Amino acid sequence: MIRPGDELPTRTFRITREDLVRYAAASGDHNPIHWSDSRASAVGLPGVIAHGMLSMGLAATALTEWAGPGAAVVEYGTRFSRPVIVPDTADGVEIAVDGTAGEVREDGSVRVELTVRCAGRKVLARTRAVLSPAP
Repeated sequence: MIRPGDELPTRTFRITREDLVRYAAASGDHNPIHWSDSRASAVGLPGVIAHGMLSMGLAATALTEWAGPGAAVVEYGTRFSRPVIVPDTADGVEIAVDGTAGEVREDGSVRVELTVRCAGRKVLARTRAVLSPAP
């Protein structure tokens, strides 16, 4: 049973350029800012950036792992606040996801506030979800 104030343990994910290529193939988003340093630089970015939806999806993965089997994410939203710069190295970059359970509603669903950071800085803002408990 999830209670208000319960903490979502920190879950980390590593993102590499190889991941960006795979994500582009799966999503159809082949924008060169996600694979070309020169194209990213030409539009004022400090380097190749991860797809925002990839970061959002990884945060959702952490949430569903925390919620456990049978639980469902019934609402989910965020704002993209800072790009995730992915260096051209084997290690790539790491993002960390944690959060806190908030209000538990009469139907047993719970609101969760997530925090998503890269290098200690928030990359997603106002990341909120509602989980419906397992039947």
